[in-house]
Amino acid sequence: MDAVLAPLRRWPSRQPLLFLLLAVAAWFGLYLTLTPAAEALVAVLPVERDSHLGGALQFFFYDTPKVLLLLTGIVFIMGMVNSWFTPERTRALLAGRTEGMANVMAASLGIVTPFCSCSAVPLFIGFVQAGVPLGVTFSFLISAPMVNEVALTLLFALFGWEVGLLYLGLGLTVAIVAGWVIGRLKMEVYLEDWVRDMPHTAAAVGEDRLSLGERLDAGFAAVREIVGKVWPYIIGGIAIGAAIHGYVPGDFMASFMGRDAWWTVPLAVVIGVPMYTNAAGVIPIVQALLAKGAALGTVLAFMMSVIALSLPEMVILRKVLKPRLIATFIAVVASGILLVGYVFNAVL
Repeated sequence: MDAVLAPLRRWPSRQPLLFLLLAVAAWFGLYLTLTPAAEALVAVLPVERDSHLGGALQFFFYDTPKVLLLLTGIVFIMGMVNSWFTPERTRALLAGRTEGMANVMAASLGIVTPFCSCSAVPLFIGFVQAGVPLGVTFSFLISAPMVNEVALTLLFALFGWEVGLLYLGLGLTVAIVAGWVIGRLKMEVYLEDWVRDMPHTAAAVGEDRLSLGERLDAGFAAVREIVGKVWPYIIGGIAIGAAIHGYVPGDFMASFMGRDAWWTVPLAVVIGVPMYTNAAGVIPIVQALLAKGAALGTVLAFMMSVIALSLPEMVILRKVLKPRLIATFIAVVASGILLVGYVFNAVL
């Protein structure tokens, strides 16, 4: 069997352009079948299509393959792109930069680099060793999980370019301003002693000689690593979204996460912080909340708090930051998220 499958495994690297063309055609072919396939699955089940359960099942059967298809395609493409953005190259681009424009550059790099909150500790240590200023490091660490390519592409695909661009602008603003404020506070003394005392090392860019076939391999590796890790969160998020879509009355969500009461935005942030998921897992929940009448600003605040202020990330960061710096980080980022929620509830 291995002798039969071995040529198939080597085919993408040997004929990368042909493989890409066929893969794109197959991806779009599958995507076009999602709606009829979901309706057909509901039709064969002993449930009424217009019932609460029927609506929830249709949502689940449609969104699960849709989000997984989108995620697989995005991660594969960005895995190829990210073969240019190794941790060493990212540190080299940020090392020696001054604040201000460096915060902008760091937040922008967060969009195209494949690092999540789980990578916070090794990245933080590497940035400190490379001499990257503390505030600039925070701009990157906020942006990388919150304004990543997965979140942006799914938002564009599910909600349109207006919401996608809105989230991009808001996320970058929060990352840039929060990092700049932390940098102005000069809180390097609140790094853990062993981190602060590490010797600085040079960060070299190095050469890049990967072929297209090798970049395809990087794309496959990214799919195995990222999709293989996050698919349970995606299914869990879609299941929650399906339950909201099918069973929660629209008036309830409009009152609970609407724009009229001042407390809805901070409540959304408080609810989001303990959740442990990522952009791919929370977006189906966001989709269902908006469909039920929740306000856009409140939902964006919820989404940002889930991704940028998750409790597990704070536990991880405690290994390198003293409590006062963690508290400052939470306060600054939460203030930016609250401002985003209130402003967009007021103007939209």
